[in-house]
Amino acid sequence: MCWAGRMILGIFRILLVLIHASAACEFGPSPYRTTGIVCRMTKPAGLLLNQETAQVIQAAFRNAKFPNITGERSVRLLGKVAYGLNNIQINDLSIEKSDVELKEENAIHIAIKNVTASFKGTLTYGYAGAWFLKLFHSVDFEIESSIDLQLNIELMCQEDQLVADASDCYLTFHKLTLHLQGDKEPGWLKQLFTDFISFTLKLVLKREVCKEINSLAQMLANFVLDLAAKFVRDKDIIVDLSLASDSVIKTGYVESHHKGLVLYKNYSSILSDSIFSPSLLTDSRMLYFWLSEHTISNLASAAFLDGRLALTLRGEKLQALFETEDTEAQQKAVQMIFQGTSYNDSVAKVWSLTQPQISLQPEGTIVKSLVAVEVSILPTGEESQVVLYMEKEITVTIQAAYAEKRLLLQPLDSSIEFKVFKCTADPSGNDPSIQSFIKNMISVVGIPEVISSIESALTSLMNSKGLDLFYLINPEIITREGYVIVQLDFNFPHHLLLDFLQKKL
Repeated sequence: MCWAGRMILGIFRILLVLIHASAACEFGPSPYRTTGIVCRMTKPAGLLLNQETAQVIQAAFRNAKFPNITGERSVRLLGKVAYGLNNIQINDLSIEKSDVELKEENAIHIAIKNVTASFKGTLTYGYAGAWFLKLFHSVDFEIESSIDLQLNIELMCQEDQLVADASDCYLTFHKLTLHLQGDKEPGWLKQLFTDFISFTLKLVLKREVCKEINSLAQMLANFVLDLAAKFVRDKDIIVDLSLASDSVIKTGYVESHHKGLVLYKNYSSILSDSIFSPSLLTDSRMLYFWLSEHTISNLASAAFLDGRLALTLRGEKLQALFETEDTEAQQKAVQMIFQGTSYNDSVAKVWSLTQPQISLQPEGTIVKSLVAVEVSILPTGEESQVVLYMEKEITVTIQAAYAEKRLLLQPLDSSIEFKVFKCTADPSGNDPSIQSFIKNMISVVGIPEVISSIESALTSLMNSKGLDLFYLINPEIITREGYVIVQLDFNFPHHLLLDFLQKKL
Protein backbone atom coordinates (compact mmCIF):
# COMPACT_ATOMS: atom_id res chain seq x y z
CA MET A 1 0.00 0.00 0.00
CA CYS A 2 1.07 3.81 -0.94
CA TRP A 3 2.91 6.54 0.11
CA ALA A 4 3.97 4.84 2.49
CA GLY A 5 8.66 9.13 4.47
CA ARG A 6 9.93 12.47 5.73
CA MET A 7 12.47 14.06 3.36
CA ILE A 8 12.91 16.96 0.94
CA LEU A 9 11.45 15.12 -1.94
CA GLY A 10 9.42 12.99 0.44
CA ILE A 11 6.44 15.11 -0.57
CA PHE A 12 6.33 13.06 -3.76
CA ARG A 13 8.30 10.08 -2.44
CA ILE A 14 5.24 8.79 -0.59
CA LEU A 15 3.08 9.63 -3.61
CA LEU A 16 5.31 7.52 -5.82
CA VAL A 17 4.87 4.45 -3.65
CA LEU A 18 1.62 3.90 -5.53
CA ILE A 19 2.41 5.71 -8.77
CA HIS A 20 3.51 3.33 -11.47
CA ALA A 21 3.45 4.10 -15.13
CA SER A 22 0.82 3.40 -17.71
CA ALA A 23 2.08 2.11 -21.03
CA ALA A 24 1.51 5.30 -22.98
CA CYS A 25 0.31 7.76 -20.33
CA GLU A 26 -2.76 8.51 -22.42
CA PHE A 27 -6.11 8.35 -20.68
CA GLY A 28 -9.71 8.41 -21.80
CA PRO A 29 -12.20 11.18 -21.08
CA SER A 30 -13.45 9.70 -17.81
CA PRO A 31 -10.70 10.09 -15.16
CA TYR A 32 -12.07 7.54 -12.66
CA ARG A 33 -13.85 4.99 -14.87
CA THR A 34 -11.36 2.16 -14.37
CA THR A 35 -9.94 3.15 -11.00
CA GLY A 36 -9.44 0.20 -8.64
CA ILE A 37 -7.11 1.84 -6.12
CA VAL A 38 -6.80 5.49 -5.12
CA CYS A 39 -4.12 7.01 -2.93
CA ARG A 40 -4.48 10.49 -1.43
CA MET A 41 -1.84 12.32 0.60
CA THR A 42 -3.01 15.54 2.25
CA LYS A 43 -1.33 18.83 3.14
CA PRO A 44 -0.70 17.81 6.80
CA ALA A 45 1.32 14.85 5.50
CA GLY A 46 3.23 17.16 3.18
CA LEU A 47 4.12 19.43 6.08
CA LEU A 48 5.32 16.46 8.10
CA LEU A 49 7.36 15.09 5.21
CA ASN A 50 8.97 18.46 4.73
CA GLN A 51 10.48 18.36 8.21
CA GLU A 52 13.30 16.18 6.90
CA THR A 53 14.24 18.63 4.16
CA ALA A 54 17.57 19.38 5.84
CA GLN A 55 18.78 15.80 5.58
CA VAL A 56 18.50 15.61 1.80
CA ILE A 57 19.63 19.20 1.18
CA GLN A 58 22.74 18.53 3.24
CA ALA A 59 23.31 15.30 1.32
CA ALA A 60 22.90 17.16 -1.98
CA PHE A 61 25.44 19.83 -1.01
CA ARG A 62 27.96 17.35 0.38
CA ASN A 63 27.61 14.94 -2.53
CA ALA A 64 27.88 17.65 -5.20
CA LYS A 65 31.14 17.43 -7.13
CA PHE A 66 32.37 21.01 -7.30
CA PRO A 67 34.78 21.40 -10.21
CA ASN A 68 37.88 23.57 -10.12
CA ILE A 69 37.02 27.14 -11.06
CA THR A 70 39.51 28.94 -13.30
CA GLY A 71 39.51 32.34 -14.92
CA GLU A 72 41.56 35.26 -16.11
CA ARG A 73 41.06 39.01 -15.99
CA SER A 74 43.00 42.11 -16.98
CA VAL A 75 43.71 44.43 -14.09
CA ARG A 76 45.14 47.93 -14.44
CA LEU A 77 48.82 48.10 -13.53
CA LEU A 78 48.94 44.35 -12.79
CA GLY A 79 48.29 43.06 -16.27
CA LYS A 80 46.49 39.75 -16.66
CA VAL A 81 45.61 37.95 -13.46
CA ALA A 82 44.83 34.23 -13.72
CA TYR A 83 43.22 32.38 -10.86
CA GLY A 84 41.98 28.94 -9.88
CA LEU A 85 39.81 27.72 -6.99
CA ASN A 86 40.74 24.10 -6.35
CA ASN A 87 39.60 21.30 -4.03
CA ILE A 88 36.31 23.04 -3.15
CA GLN A 89 34.61 21.21 -0.29
CA ILE A 90 31.55 21.89 1.83
CA ASN A 91 32.34 22.48 5.49
CA ASP A 92 29.38 23.60 7.62
CA LEU A 93 25.76 23.73 6.53
CA SER A 94 22.51 24.63 8.28
CA ILE A 95 18.93 25.31 7.18
CA GLU A 96 16.65 27.80 8.88
CA LYS A 97 13.25 26.64 7.55
CA SER A 98 11.49 24.89 4.71
CA ASP A 99 7.95 25.37 3.40
CA VAL A 100 5.90 23.26 1.00
CA GLU A 101 2.95 24.28 -1.14
CA LEU A 102 0.73 22.21 -3.43
CA LYS A 103 -0.16 23.91 -6.70
CA GLU A 104 -3.10 22.88 -8.85
CA GLU A 105 -0.99 23.22 -12.00
CA ASN A 106 0.38 19.76 -11.12
CA ALA A 107 3.44 21.00 -9.29
CA ILE A 108 4.80 20.85 -5.75
CA HIS A 109 6.68 23.93 -4.58
CA ILE A 110 9.33 23.64 -1.87
CA ALA A 111 11.00 26.78 -0.54
CA ILE A 112 14.11 26.37 1.63
CA LYS A 113 15.05 29.56 3.45
CA ASN A 114 18.49 30.72 4.58
CA VAL A 115 20.79 27.81 3.80
CA THR A 116 24.07 28.88 5.36
CA ALA A 117 27.07 27.02 4.00
CA SER A 118 30.81 27.30 4.30
CA PHE A 119 33.14 26.17 1.51
CA LYS A 120 36.88 25.62 1.81
CA GLY A 121 39.61 25.11 -0.76
CA THR A 122 42.80 26.51 -2.25
CA LEU A 123 43.14 29.69 -4.32
CA THR A 124 46.00 29.75 -6.82
CA TYR A 125 46.73 32.95 -8.74
CA GLY A 126 49.39 34.47 -10.88
CA TYR A 127 49.93 37.75 -12.72
CA ALA A 128 52.44 39.40 -15.04
CA GLY A 129 52.75 43.13 -15.63
CA ALA A 130 55.19 45.73 -16.83
CA TRP A 131 56.47 46.43 -13.33
CA PHE A 132 56.28 42.84 -11.95
CA LEU A 133 57.89 39.54 -12.62
CA LYS A 134 55.59 36.59 -13.31
CA LEU A 135 54.55 35.29 -9.90
CA PHE A 136 52.32 32.43 -8.69
CA HIS A 137 50.80 32.18 -5.26
CA SER A 138 48.64 29.64 -3.46
CA VAL A 139 46.55 30.42 -0.39
CA ASP A 140 43.79 28.65 1.49
CA PHE A 141 40.39 30.24 1.27
CA GLU A 142 37.00 30.00 2.94
CA ILE A 143 33.70 31.16 1.44
CA GLU A 144 30.75 32.04 3.65
CA SER A 145 27.36 31.97 1.93
CA SER A 146 23.67 32.42 2.67
CA ILE A 147 21.30 30.98 0.08
CA ASP A 148 17.57 30.55 -0.51
CA LEU A 149 16.55 27.52 -2.54
CA GLN A 150 13.33 27.17 -4.55
CA LEU A 151 12.25 23.81 -6.00
CA ASN A 152 9.30 23.32 -8.33
CA ILE A 153 8.70 19.58 -8.58
CA GLU A 154 6.55 18.57 -11.54
CA LEU A 155 4.79 15.22 -11.80
CA MET A 156 5.07 14.19 -15.42
CA CYS A 157 4.84 11.15 -17.64
CA GLN A 158 8.11 9.96 -19.14
CA GLU A 159 8.17 6.95 -21.43
CA ASP A 160 6.31 4.29 -19.48
CA GLN A 161 6.20 5.77 -16.00
CA LEU A 162 5.31 8.84 -14.04
CA VAL A 163 8.37 10.66 -12.70
CA ALA A 164 9.02 13.65 -10.47
CA ASP A 165 11.11 16.26 -12.27
CA ALA A 166 13.01 18.53 -9.86
CA SER A 167 15.14 20.26 -12.50
CA ASP A 168 13.25 23.55 -11.97
CA CYS A 169 15.63 24.72 -9.25
CA TYR A 170 16.65 28.26 -8.24
CA LEU A 171 19.33 29.52 -5.86
CA THR A 172 19.22 33.09 -4.54
CA PHE A 173 22.39 34.34 -2.82
CA HIS A 174 22.04 36.80 0.05
CA LYS A 175 25.69 36.54 1.03
CA LEU A 176 28.90 35.30 -0.59
CA THR A 177 32.05 36.33 1.27
CA LEU A 178 35.58 35.22 0.46
CA HIS A 179 38.21 34.92 3.23
CA LEU A 180 41.88 34.29 2.43
CA GLN A 181 44.09 32.39 4.86
CA GLY A 182 41.62 33.07 7.66
CA ASP A 183 42.01 36.87 7.32
CA LYS A 184 38.58 38.38 7.92
CA GLU A 185 39.68 41.93 7.15
CA PRO A 186 39.14 43.24 3.61
CA GLY A 187 42.26 43.81 1.57
CA TRP A 188 43.10 44.60 -2.02
CA LEU A 189 43.78 40.95 -2.88
CA LYS A 190 40.58 39.72 -1.29
CA GLN A 191 38.57 42.52 -2.89
CA LEU A 192 40.13 41.82 -6.26
CA PHE A 193 39.21 38.16 -6.31
CA THR A 194 35.84 38.59 -4.64
CA ASP A 195 34.74 41.02 -7.32
CA PHE A 196 35.25 38.72 -10.32
CA ILE A 197 35.07 35.27 -8.72
CA SER A 198 31.66 35.68 -7.08
CA PHE A 199 29.61 35.60 -10.28
CA THR A 200 31.35 32.47 -11.59
CA LEU A 201 31.12 30.78 -8.23
CA LYS A 202 27.36 31.41 -8.01
CA LEU A 203 26.82 29.79 -11.39
CA VAL A 204 28.87 26.75 -10.44
CA LEU A 205 27.11 26.31 -7.08
CA LYS A 206 23.68 26.60 -8.67
CA ARG A 207 24.51 24.14 -11.45
CA GLU A 208 26.10 21.49 -9.26
CA VAL A 209 23.71 21.69 -6.28
CA CYS A 210 20.57 21.68 -8.44
CA LYS A 211 21.95 18.84 -10.53
CA GLU A 212 22.61 16.80 -7.38
CA ILE A 213 19.14 17.53 -5.98
CA ASN A 214 17.50 16.36 -9.20
CA SER A 215 19.71 13.27 -9.21
CA LEU A 216 18.70 12.51 -5.64
CA ALA A 217 15.06 13.03 -6.57
CA GLN A 218 15.27 10.46 -9.35
CA MET A 219 17.24 8.08 -7.15
CA LEU A 220 14.63 8.30 -4.39
CA ALA A 221 11.81 7.94 -6.90
CA ASN A 222 13.33 4.82 -8.44
CA PHE A 223 14.02 3.40 -4.99
CA VAL A 224 10.42 3.96 -3.89
CA LEU A 225 9.02 2.57 -7.15
CA ASP A 226 11.06 -0.58 -6.59
CA LEU A 227 9.71 -0.79 -3.03
CA ALA A 228 6.16 -0.29 -4.30
CA ALA A 229 6.56 -2.99 -6.94
CA LYS A 230 7.84 -5.43 -4.31
CA PHE A 231 5.12 -4.49 -1.83
CA VAL A 232 2.28 -5.33 -4.23
CA ARG A 233 3.88 -8.54 -5.47
CA ASP A 234 4.17 -11.83 -3.64
CA LYS A 235 5.52 -14.68 -5.73
CA ASP A 236 3.11 -15.06 -8.66
CA ILE A 237 0.45 -12.66 -7.39
CA ILE A 238 0.84 -9.08 -8.61
CA VAL A 239 -1.31 -5.98 -8.27
CA ASP A 240 -1.02 -3.78 -11.36
CA LEU A 241 -0.59 -0.17 -10.21
CA SER A 242 -0.66 1.32 -13.70
CA LEU A 243 -2.24 4.74 -13.72
CA ALA A 244 -5.92 4.86 -14.59
CA SER A 245 -5.80 8.65 -15.00
CA ASP A 246 -3.51 11.62 -14.50
CA SER A 247 -2.48 12.39 -10.95
CA VAL A 248 -4.38 15.23 -9.28
CA ILE A 249 -2.82 18.02 -7.23
CA LYS A 250 -5.15 20.27 -5.23
CA THR A 251 -4.21 22.83 -2.61
CA GLY A 252 -5.18 20.34 0.10
CA TYR A 253 -3.95 17.01 -1.29
CA VAL A 254 -2.10 14.99 -3.93
CA GLU A 255 -4.04 12.06 -5.37
CA SER A 256 -3.24 9.21 -7.78
CA HIS A 257 -5.64 6.74 -9.41
CA HIS A 258 -4.58 3.20 -10.33
CA LYS A 259 -6.13 0.32 -12.26
CA GLY A 260 -5.74 -2.20 -9.43
CA LEU A 261 -5.78 -5.21 -11.75
CA VAL A 262 -4.72 -8.51 -10.19
CA LEU A 263 -2.33 -10.65 -12.24
CA TYR A 264 -1.63 -14.32 -11.53
CA LYS A 265 0.34 -16.44 -14.00
CA ASN A 266 -1.92 -16.61 -17.07
CA TYR A 267 -4.88 -15.17 -15.16
CA SER A 268 -5.68 -11.49 -15.21
CA SER A 269 -8.69 -9.71 -13.80
CA ILE A 270 -10.60 -7.46 -16.18
CA LEU A 271 -11.16 -3.74 -15.94
CA SER A 272 -14.44 -2.76 -14.38
CA ASP A 273 -16.31 0.49 -14.01
CA SER A 274 -15.40 2.30 -10.82
CA ILE A 275 -17.67 3.92 -8.27
CA PHE A 276 -14.92 6.19 -6.97
CA SER A 277 -15.65 9.87 -6.45
CA PRO A 278 -13.26 12.42 -4.88
CA SER A 279 -15.98 13.32 -2.40
CA LEU A 280 -15.61 9.87 -0.79
CA LEU A 281 -12.28 11.00 0.74
CA THR A 282 -11.62 13.99 2.98
CA ASP A 283 -8.41 15.82 3.91
CA SER A 284 -8.54 15.53 7.71
CA ARG A 285 -6.12 12.57 7.86
CA MET A 286 -2.65 12.43 6.36
CA LEU A 287 -3.05 9.41 4.11
CA TYR A 288 -5.99 7.65 2.43
CA PHE A 289 -6.32 4.48 0.38
CA TRP A 290 -9.52 3.67 -1.49
CA LEU A 291 -9.82 0.07 -2.71
CA SER A 292 -12.65 -1.27 -4.83
CA GLU A 293 -14.54 -4.46 -4.12
CA HIS A 294 -13.40 -5.63 -7.56
CA THR A 295 -9.70 -5.47 -6.58
CA ILE A 296 -10.22 -7.13 -3.19
CA SER A 297 -12.33 -9.91 -4.74
CA ASN A 298 -9.72 -10.61 -7.41
CA LEU A 299 -6.96 -10.79 -4.80
CA ALA A 300 -8.98 -13.48 -3.00
CA SER A 301 -9.42 -15.33 -6.31
CA ALA A 302 -5.68 -15.22 -6.99
CA ALA A 303 -4.96 -16.54 -3.49
CA PHE A 304 -7.38 -19.41 -4.19
CA LEU A 305 -5.75 -20.23 -7.53
CA ASP A 306 -2.34 -20.22 -5.85
CA GLY A 307 -3.50 -22.77 -3.27
CA ARG A 308 -3.14 -20.39 -0.34
CA LEU A 309 -6.63 -20.88 1.06
CA ALA A 310 -5.76 -24.08 2.88
CA LEU A 311 -4.99 -24.92 6.50
CA THR A 312 -3.64 -27.99 8.29
CA LEU A 313 -4.25 -28.58 12.02
CA ARG A 314 -2.49 -31.08 14.27
CA GLY A 315 -1.85 -31.73 17.95
CA GLU A 316 -2.95 -28.99 20.35
CA LYS A 317 -4.65 -26.90 17.65
CA LEU A 318 -6.67 -29.91 16.55
CA GLN A 319 -7.57 -30.66 20.15
CA ALA A 320 -8.67 -27.05 20.73
CA LEU A 321 -10.84 -27.29 17.63
CA PHE A 322 -12.77 -30.38 18.74
CA GLU A 323 -12.89 -29.82 22.48
CA THR A 324 -14.99 -26.67 22.40
CA GLU A 325 -16.88 -27.59 25.55
CA ASP A 326 -16.40 -30.20 28.25
CA THR A 327 -19.71 -32.05 28.10
CA GLU A 328 -20.63 -35.68 27.95
CA ALA A 329 -22.15 -35.25 24.49
CA GLN A 330 -18.97 -33.63 23.20
CA GLN A 331 -16.72 -36.33 24.68
CA LYS A 332 -18.92 -39.03 23.14
CA ALA A 333 -18.86 -37.41 19.69
CA VAL A 334 -15.07 -36.96 19.74
CA GLN A 335 -14.57 -40.56 20.87
CA MET A 336 -16.75 -41.81 18.04
CA ILE A 337 -15.06 -39.66 15.38
CA PHE A 338 -11.44 -40.31 16.36
CA GLN A 339 -12.02 -43.93 17.46
CA GLY A 340 -9.81 -43.41 20.50
CA THR A 341 -6.83 -42.17 18.45
CA SER A 342 -4.60 -39.46 19.93
CA TYR A 343 -4.75 -35.95 18.48
CA ASN A 344 -1.02 -36.29 17.81
CA ASP A 345 -1.84 -39.15 15.46
CA SER A 346 -4.54 -37.22 13.63
CA VAL A 347 -4.66 -34.35 11.15
CA ALA A 348 -7.40 -32.02 9.92
CA LYS A 349 -7.24 -30.25 6.57
CA VAL A 350 -9.40 -27.28 5.66
CA TRP A 351 -9.47 -25.76 2.18
CA SER A 352 -11.66 -23.70 -0.11
CA LEU A 353 -13.27 -25.61 -2.99
CA THR A 354 -14.34 -22.52 -4.91
CA GLN A 355 -13.16 -18.98 -5.34
CA PRO A 356 -14.48 -16.92 -2.42
CA GLN A 357 -17.18 -14.37 -3.18
CA ILE A 358 -16.39 -11.00 -1.58
CA SER A 359 -18.95 -8.31 -0.83
CA LEU A 360 -18.02 -5.05 0.89
CA GLN A 361 -20.81 -3.60 3.02
CA PRO A 362 -21.04 -1.05 5.87
CA GLU A 363 -21.19 -3.86 8.43
CA GLY A 364 -17.94 -5.41 7.16
CA THR A 365 -16.50 -7.69 4.50
CA ILE A 366 -18.87 -10.54 3.68
CA VAL A 367 -17.07 -13.69 2.52
CA LYS A 368 -18.96 -16.63 1.00
CA SER A 369 -17.20 -19.84 0.01
CA LEU A 370 -17.64 -23.60 -0.36
CA VAL A 371 -15.22 -25.14 2.12
CA ALA A 372 -14.07 -28.74 2.61
CA VAL A 373 -12.89 -30.29 5.89
CA GLU A 374 -11.14 -33.65 6.07
CA VAL A 375 -10.07 -35.34 9.31
CA SER A 376 -7.73 -38.34 9.11
CA ILE A 377 -6.24 -40.61 11.73
CA LEU A 378 -2.83 -42.15 11.28
CA PRO A 379 -2.57 -45.32 13.36
CA THR A 380 1.01 -46.50 13.93
CA GLY A 381 2.21 -48.65 11.06
CA GLU A 382 -0.99 -48.21 9.07
CA GLU A 383 -2.15 -46.01 6.23
CA SER A 384 -4.11 -42.89 7.08
CA GLN A 385 -7.85 -43.29 7.34
CA VAL A 386 -10.37 -40.53 6.63
CA VAL A 387 -12.86 -40.51 9.49
CA LEU A 388 -14.68 -37.28 8.64
CA TYR A 389 -15.24 -35.42 5.39
CA MET A 390 -17.65 -32.59 4.81
CA GLU A 391 -18.35 -29.80 2.37
CA LYS A 392 -20.19 -26.77 3.58
CA GLU A 393 -21.10 -23.36 2.29
CA ILE A 394 -19.98 -20.77 4.80
CA THR A 395 -20.92 -17.10 4.83
CA VAL A 396 -19.15 -14.90 7.37
CA THR A 397 -18.94 -11.17 7.99
CA ILE A 398 -15.50 -9.90 9.00
CA GLN A 399 -14.47 -6.55 10.44
CA ALA A 400 -10.83 -5.54 9.97
CA ALA A 401 -8.58 -3.27 12.01
CA TYR A 402 -4.85 -2.59 12.32
CA ALA A 403 -3.18 -1.99 15.68
CA GLU A 404 0.25 -2.53 17.22
CA LYS A 405 1.68 -3.49 13.83
CA ARG A 406 -0.85 -6.32 13.40
CA LEU A 407 -3.85 -6.84 11.15
CA LEU A 408 -6.86 -7.78 13.28
CA LEU A 409 -9.78 -9.71 11.73
CA GLN A 410 -12.94 -10.11 13.81
CA PRO A 411 -15.59 -12.59 12.59
CA LEU A 412 -19.16 -11.49 13.23
CA ASP A 413 -22.31 -13.30 11.97
CA SER A 414 -21.80 -16.55 10.16
CA SER A 415 -24.04 -19.17 8.55
CA ILE A 416 -23.24 -22.77 7.65
CA GLU A 417 -25.04 -25.00 5.17
CA PHE A 418 -23.83 -28.60 4.82
CA LYS A 419 -23.57 -29.87 1.24
CA VAL A 420 -21.72 -33.16 1.91
CA PHE A 421 -21.30 -34.97 5.24
CA LYS A 422 -19.48 -38.31 5.61
CA CYS A 423 -18.45 -39.70 8.98
CA THR A 424 -17.33 -43.25 9.76
CA ALA A 425 -18.88 -42.89 13.21
CA ASP A 426 -22.26 -42.18 11.57
CA PRO A 427 -22.26 -43.81 8.12
CA SER A 428 -26.03 -43.55 7.79
CA GLY A 429 -26.04 -39.87 8.74
CA ASN A 430 -28.90 -40.44 11.14
CA ASP A 431 -27.14 -39.38 14.35
CA PRO A 432 -28.12 -35.71 14.83
CA SER A 433 -25.81 -35.31 17.80
CA ILE A 434 -22.66 -35.62 15.66
CA GLN A 435 -23.79 -33.14 13.02
CA SER A 436 -24.96 -30.76 15.74
CA PHE A 437 -21.61 -31.06 17.49
CA ILE A 438 -19.69 -30.49 14.22
CA LYS A 439 -21.78 -27.46 13.29
CA ASN A 440 -21.26 -25.92 16.73
CA MET A 441 -17.55 -26.69 16.61
CA ILE A 442 -17.21 -24.95 13.23
CA SER A 443 -19.13 -21.84 14.35
CA VAL A 444 -17.51 -21.43 17.77
CA VAL A 445 -13.90 -22.46 17.04
CA GLY A 446 -13.41 -23.45 13.41
CA ILE A 447 -14.22 -20.17 11.69
CA PRO A 448 -12.27 -18.03 14.24
CA GLU A 449 -9.29 -20.39 13.92
CA VAL A 450 -9.23 -20.14 10.12
CA ILE A 451 -9.61 -16.34 10.24
CA SER A 452 -6.87 -16.12 12.88
CA SER A 453 -4.56 -18.06 10.56
CA ILE A 454 -5.36 -15.69 7.68
CA GLU A 455 -4.82 -12.72 10.02
CA SER A 456 -1.38 -14.03 11.02
CA ALA A 457 -0.38 -14.86 7.44
CA LEU A 458 -1.36 -11.41 6.13
CA THR A 459 0.42 -9.66 9.00
CA SER A 460 3.61 -11.63 8.30
CA LEU A 461 3.32 -10.86 4.60
CA MET A 462 2.93 -7.10 5.16
CA ASN A 463 5.76 -7.03 7.70
CA SER A 464 8.02 -8.89 5.26
CA LYS A 465 7.47 -5.94 2.91
CA GLY A 466 8.57 -3.48 5.63
CA LEU A 467 5.22 -2.10 6.80
CA ASP A 468 6.17 -2.66 10.45
CA LEU A 469 9.07 -0.19 10.02
CA PHE A 470 6.63 2.71 9.72
CA TYR A 471 4.82 4.43 12.56
CA LEU A 472 1.12 4.30 11.66
CA ILE A 473 -1.08 6.43 13.90
CA ASN A 474 -4.69 5.42 14.56
CA PRO A 475 -5.27 3.60 11.25
CA GLU A 476 -8.93 3.01 10.40
CA ILE A 477 -10.37 0.46 7.96
CA ILE A 478 -13.85 1.53 6.90
CA THR A 479 -16.02 -0.64 4.64
CA ARG A 480 -18.81 0.75 2.54
CA GLU A 481 -20.98 -0.75 -0.16
CA GLY A 482 -18.56 -1.69 -2.95
CA TYR A 483 -15.34 -0.28 -1.50
CA VAL A 484 -13.09 0.05 1.53
CA ILE A 485 -11.22 3.11 2.82
CA VAL A 486 -8.02 2.95 4.84
CA GLN A 487 -7.17 6.27 6.52
CA LEU A 488 -4.35 7.09 8.91
CA ASP A 489 -1.74 9.53 10.15
CA PHE A 490 1.90 8.53 10.26
CA ASN A 491 5.44 9.30 11.33
CA PHE A 492 8.38 8.25 9.22
CA PRO A 493 11.27 6.34 10.83
CA HIS A 494 14.15 8.78 10.64
CA HIS A 495 16.77 6.05 10.48
CA LEU A 496 15.40 4.72 7.16
CA LEU A 497 16.25 7.99 5.43
CA LEU A 498 19.71 8.09 6.98
CA ASP A 499 20.37 4.45 6.02
CA PHE A 500 19.27 5.17 2.46
CA LEU A 501 21.51 8.23 2.12
CA GLN A 502 24.50 6.41 3.62
CA LYS A 503 24.09 3.45 1.24
CA LYS A 504 23.43 5.46 -1.90
CA LEU A 505 25.82 8.37 -1.52
